[in-house]
Amino acid sequence: MDVGEAKDRIEAAFGLGELSSGAYSGAWAATAGRDVLECRTPIDGRLLGRVALAGEDDYQQVVGASVQAFREWHRIPAPERGALMAAVGAELAAKKADLGLLVSLEAGKTITEGQGEIQEAVDVARLAAGLGRQLYGLTIASERPDHSLREYWHPLGPVGVVTAFNFPAAVWSWNALLGAVVGDSMVWKPSSQAPLTAIALTRLVNGVLQAQGAPPIFMLLVGGGRTVGERLLEDHRLPLISFTGSVATGRHVAQVVAGRLGRTILELGGNNGAIVTARADLELALKGVAFGALATAGQRCTSTRRVIVHAGVYTDFLARLGHVYRMARVGNPLEDGTLVGPLIDRPAVASFLDALERVQAEGGRVVCGGEPETVPGCEGGHYVRPTLVEVDPTCRVPLEETFAPILYCYRYQSLDEAFAIHNSVPQGLSSAIFTTDLREAERFLSAQGSDCGMANVNTSTAGAEIGGAFGGEKETGGGRESGSDAWKAYARRVTSTVNYGYELPLAQGVSFPV
Repeated sequence: MDVGEAKDRIEAAFGLGELSSGAYSGAWAATAGRDVLECRTPIDGRLLGRVALAGEDDYQQVVGASVQAFREWHRIPAPERGALMAAVGAELAAKKADLGLLVSLEAGKTITEGQGEIQEAVDVARLAAGLGRQLYGLTIASERPDHSLREYWHPLGPVGVVTAFNFPAAVWSWNALLGAVVGDSMVWKPSSQAPLTAIALTRLVNGVLQAQGAPPIFMLLVGGGRTVGERLLEDHRLPLISFTGSVATGRHVAQVVAGRLGRTILELGGNNGAIVTARADLELALKGVAFGALATAGQRCTSTRRVIVHAGVYTDFLARLGHVYRMARVGNPLEDGTLVGPLIDRPAVASFLDALERVQAEGGRVVCGGEPETVPGCEGGHYVRPTLVEVDPTCRVPLEETFAPILYCYRYQSLDEAFAIHNSVPQGLSSAIFTTDLREAERFLSAQGSDCGMANVNTSTAGAEIGGAFGGEKETGGGRESGSDAWKAYARRVTSTVNYGYELPLAQGVSFPV
C-alpha cells in the first residue's frame, strides 16, 4: 500500500485533519494559539498530521475533569463497567483495520504487526469485560470467635498513563481498560512520536461510553515532558503513575512519585536473551529467535537482543541465522513481503551505528548487516540492515539495551555458563530457552535459571499473550500489567474485621479489662 493512500484512509476514518487537538477533558480543547507538533511517518518522512499541544491550563482542566469523572464512574457497578468495556472492545474490533494501519504509519510496523496490536487491545477489552464479575476479594479465617476477616479491592482514583512509541495502542489498553473496569479514570500522556493513534483511540472509546450514557473517563494530554509529564509525576490527585520507557527516565519517575508517596508501575528496558541448547529443535529455535530479534525492527522491549548457543550447534545455527538475516527484506512495512520496517527516527539510526562501533572496538565481530539501508521510494525513512555480532562475555556493550535490530551471539559449553551469561545484564524482562530436554527446560524455569519476569520455553521472548501478567525484574522496574491479577495494581486493598458477637475478644490473646 502506498503511504499517501494509507494517510488519506486514516484521515477519513478518524477525522485527523490538518490540525488536531492534543487535549481532551470530556471535550476537545481549541487548537488556536498553541505550539504545534508535526507528526511524520518513519516510513518515508511524510507529514501525517499536526497536533496542537496541551499547555498548563489544559493540564489543570484535564486532570480536574478526570477527578470528577472518577467520582461518577466508580459508582457504576463493576459488572456494568465490564459490559461497557465489552462495547469498547466491539468498537475496537470494528475499526481494527484502520487503527492498525494508523499504528503502522506512526510506528513503522508491518501491516500484520499493526493489526496485531489492535487485536491485543480488543483482547484486553474482552478480558476487562470478564473481570467486571471477577474483582474478587478474600475471606480469611479469624482467630477470634464470632468474627470474620475479609479483604476488599476498591478503585484507586485517576491514574496517569505514560506510554512509548513502539506500542502506541496496546500498552495504553493494558492500563486504561483494566483500570477502567476496576473503577478508575485515566489521564494518558502518549509518546510525542505517536500521538495520532492516541487521539484516534481517545475519540473512539469515549464515543462508546457517551453513546451508552456513561461519563467519558479516558482523558488525553499530548505535550512535552516539562509541560505535561513532570506535572503528572508531581500531582497528588493521581495516586498511580504507569510509565513505559527507558530505565533512565524510569528512575526519575520512581523518585518523583515516591517523593509524594504515590504508586508506580514501571515497564522499563529489556535486554532479552534466548538460549539454544544442544538438544534444541533448531528449525523451531531459528524461527523463534528470528521473530524475537527482527519484529518491529528490534524496537520492542521484549525483542531478542542476545542469543546464547551451545558450542556443539553454534556454527550450524549461526549459519542458518545469518542466511535469514541476509534474506530478510528491509523496506516499506505497508508492502507485502517486508519483514523489517524502519527505525522510529534518525537518532535511533545513530544509536544503532554507535553501538556497533563500540562493540567492534571491544572485539565483537559483525557477521552480517551493520549499515544503513536506502529503500527506493522511502528515502526520507530510517532503515538499517539487521545485524548479527559475535561477542564473548567480556564485551560490555551488549549489557546495554539498543532499540535496533542488533543480535549479539554468544557461545557456551555448560548450561550453568549459559545461565550466567543470560543473567549478567542489569535488565530482567523476557527470556527464552529452546530445548527438547525437560530437565533443561525445568532448570531454566527454576530459581537457578532465568532471572526475568517472563521465562519462555520453545517460543520467542517477544509476543506475550494478554492472559499472563506482563513485566520484569531488576532494572526493568518490577511492574506488572495486562493479565493474571495485574488489575490489583489499579485498586486499593481494604482489610476488614467484623465482630458479629456480643463480646470483644482481642487478637493475640491481649487482655484489656474495662
